[in-house]
Amino acid sequence: MPRTAPRRLPAVLAAVLVLPLAAACDGDRKDSGSGAKERTTLTVLAAASLTDVFKQAGAAYEKEHPDTKVTFSFAGSQELAAQVRQGAPADALVTADTKTMDGLAKETGTPGVIAKNRLTIATAPGNPKKVEGLADLSKADLKVVLAAPEVPVGRYSKQVLDQQHVAVKPVSQEPNVRAVLGKVSMGEADAGIVYLTDAAAAKGKVATVAIPDDQNAVASYPAATLKGSKHAGEAADFVRWLASDEARKLLLSAGFQRP
Repeated sequence: MPRTAPRRLPAVLAAVLVLPLAAACDGDRKDSGSGAKERTTLTVLAAASLTDVFKQAGAAYEKEHPDTKVTFSFAGSQELAAQVRQGAPADALVTADTKTMDGLAKETGTPGVIAKNRLTIATAPGNPKKVEGLADLSKADLKVVLAAPEVPVGRYSKQVLDQQHVAVKPVSQEPNVRAVLGKVSMGEADAGIVYLTDAAAAKGKVATVAIPDDQNAVASYPAATLKGSKHAGEAADFVRWLASDEARKLLLSAGFQRP
């Protein structure tokens, strides 16, 4: 008996040590399984001109809804529409025009306009080329960049130029408004037509030349849930929130107009 006790001791000690460890592991699994609710991640496809304000909006929404995380994919509205038609996994859509949204009626819930915007002419800081209005964009020595005509801001730009009978030969046609702004801010173009809000976001990097209201175009931003969303309830909550007073304050402070 005295000789067998020492041989049994390690096994007994091992059992004593393993049991608390197993219990701790079981406790961890229970905590993770029965603790805080797992966060729902919403993917929102949004027009490029909403980039800055929607980052603020997403943070504000998550603060109010800690069980939801909002991620954004920003691009030109026509690119977003293509993604929706191809079945890209997303929960909500916000475009910079009603035409694009209307073309996706089979894929979306009922849209509602959350904000509006207007156009302005962006130039290099100090406006060295002395651009005074839309008519000056036709000057042969001026490098003008516009968004492509299938992009909402490109379509709005064509509309205002055609109404004023201004013929412009752009040095490039860009896929979204941020690309137009980038060309001007980097000195690759002398001028471009962008939204007021994008020019405001690039303050110091570009100057602006106002387009009078009677020569301007109004861009409407509709938001809608996507029927393919796996989080229909949460997506509907977010879209409703975009029309709330808090969201509207953020949009107005960024230079957008009331819907």
